[in-house]
Amino acid sequence: MSGQMTMFGSAILALFLAGYLGQQYLPPPKPRVIGLDLGTTFCSVGVFHPGSGDVEVIADEEGRLSIPSCVSFTANAVLVGHEAAELSERNPQNTIYDAKRFIGKIFEPGLLEQESSRYPFKVINNNGSAEFLVSTNQTFTVTPEFIGSRLLLKMKKMAERQLNVPIKKAVISVPAEFDERQRNYTVKAAQLAGLEILRVINEPTAAAMAYGLHKIDVFNVLVVDLGGGTLDISLLNKQGGMFLTRAMAGNNKLGGQDFSQRLLQNTTEEVRQKFGIPPTLTEDIHHLRQAVESAKLNLTFQPSVTIRVPLHLQADRSSGGEGSSATSVLFQTVITRQVFEEINEDLFQKILTPVETVLAEGHLEKGDVDEIVLVGGSTRIPRIRRLISEYFGKEPNTSIDPDLAVVTGVAIQAGIMGGSWPLQVSAIEIPNRHLRKTNHR
Repeated sequence: MSGQMTMFGSAILALFLAGYLGQQYLPPPKPRVIGLDLGTTFCSVGVFHPGSGDVEVIADEEGRLSIPSCVSFTANAVLVGHEAAELSERNPQNTIYDAKRFIGKIFEPGLLEQESSRYPFKVINNNGSAEFLVSTNQTFTVTPEFIGSRLLLKMKKMAERQLNVPIKKAVISVPAEFDERQRNYTVKAAQLAGLEILRVINEPTAAAMAYGLHKIDVFNVLVVDLGGGTLDISLLNKQGGMFLTRAMAGNNKLGGQDFSQRLLQNTTEEVRQKFGIPPTLTEDIHHLRQAVESAKLNLTFQPSVTIRVPLHLQADRSSGGEGSSATSVLFQTVITRQVFEEINEDLFQKILTPVETVLAEGHLEKGDVDEIVLVGGSTRIPRIRRLISEYFGKEPNTSIDPDLAVVTGVAIQAGIMGGSWPLQVSAIEIPNRHLRKTNHR
């Protein structure tokens, strides 16, 4: 008997030794489970690397770490991401974006009509579900989950190109307020892209994991998620490795696009005052919008930005056609951070309303919040960070790139589901079936 025990102990020791030598001298296995952030405005894909424990957010062919959540249909092709976004001005009726707002939702006829009125593409009601009408060399409809599937397929291929292995499994994030139907339709979009979803994780929980909050001793976490088109505030309560969403609120009509639009309106008025004519040509407005968007991003790091945009202003607009005589001018102006903050101050203040709501519904005071984490590119804006820190009397956690916080957390969860070494502490979400998101305008 003792001989058998000795042999058993030797076998165990040999296995441990083989594992140690493998970790030291053999290349780690390629990750085969990817993490997907299917965002309203941008999408990202990431992986957890076994061995090193590093998270890699995978770039596209041009080195960009996220792609626009945009799909454009032409007579010859279906374009996805940046290629689709570049066609949005020239092919507006067949370029679909914000599909995540519609996926899996059942609409009353009046509500869907109201929701779709701000889009240049046609949204139709199919027994309460939204579909998009596309007209190229033929007319047809596509579903929100089909649009999602094209984006997920693009990211699947990005991951396969980078890792040089076939990818069939993934973890995907969804907004915390998504109901069971919306989650199922998001999974259906992934299945259309040839992916098996191992777990659906809430975006605020993913963000908390990216910041490492699943491994440290915190209790109340406030997640401020401000992207291109929506604001979501989530109050998480953590006990051990479990997260409970205590309260949610937000504004689905507030985001970076609104701040850019205010700046575009201000700049367009400056063109009119300087030259006596506002820009009306589609190409001019497109170039001006691009310059303004770039200026907004640069004002995060610089106190002022100079923009220069060649314009072709129509001197005679009475005919209404773009063939009217045009005057070529070079519009140049300096935009300061102070001006940007002043023209958007009322929008910035709206961020605090859902923050107050989640604190009230979660029965917490400001001082009860242990960590404030920022998600979404618009949380980089200095005025917004200042607003939050002044309200709470403490600095928010900015240790993670806010654009990549969700995909980083989802990639960590993907590594856990794939059994990657070194093993992480998994975050378990406690379902809160009775929770409803409060939306502010």
